Amino acid sequence: MTYRLWYIITWPSAILTGIFAFWMLFFTDIGKAWLLMPWMRVKLVFVLLLYLYHFKCHQMYLQLQKGEVKHTSNFMRLWNEGATLILFAVVFLVIQKNAVNWIYGVLGIFIFSITIMLGFKIYKRIRELNSEQ
Repeated sequence: MTYRLWYIITWPSAILTGIFAFWMLFFTDIGKAWLLMPWMRVKLVFVLLLYLYHFKCHQMYLQLQKGEVKHTSNFMRLWNEGATLILFAVVFLVIQKNAVNWIYGVLGIFIFSITIMLGFKIYKRIRELNSEQ
């Protein structure tokens, strides 16, 4: 099932999305206009981060298929939130591109990320304390 999910859904979706996005940005007038806007450049950085995240997930997938477990379950839980944060940033930048200064939006995303990580650490400590009792 993981093989089908990864190679039949995830990879083709990532490749097709990249092709269509490239086509839209460089071969349409509106795409060329968007490239001149600062929010779009920031969004493309987040999209690049999402592709890097995808490649790292593929590396981890291959390791798990070989039976190599290099990360703890806590790391994997935190890692799972990475894509959510990046996708949230991409959507936020598109929706709020002109409503608020995108710099404040990016700072808000980082603060949100730090808050989630701190919440995770606190939850982990609470679980450890409860398991000791």
